[in-house]
Amino acid sequence: MEKKEITKKMRRIETLRRRLGELGPMMRGSVVLIGARNKQFYFSLNREGKTKLIYLGKDRVKRAKEYSENYKKHLEIVEEMTILNMELLKEDAFT
Repeated sequence: MEKKEITKKMRRIETLRRRLGELGPMMRGSVVLIGARNKQFYFSLNREGKTKLIYLGKDRVKRAKEYSENYKKHLEIVEEMTILNMELLKEDAFT
């Protein structure tokens, strides 16, 4: 791998680190609408094989969706960083 390519990957990692720092609160799970007649919003989380629900109402739905999206963005960033770091480690570019 060329030095220019290594530098480019390291700059991308720094950009991703900054993006991680800019993410706000996050929660793993999703907003769901439950009910046959009287539909209500809940936040759903599967933990240790059990589903946990918290009632959101209308006031907290937007915030819960934002937290869930932040978690998904976090995962995407970590995945990209992992690939880049693996490539750099393979080339022993950290020395």
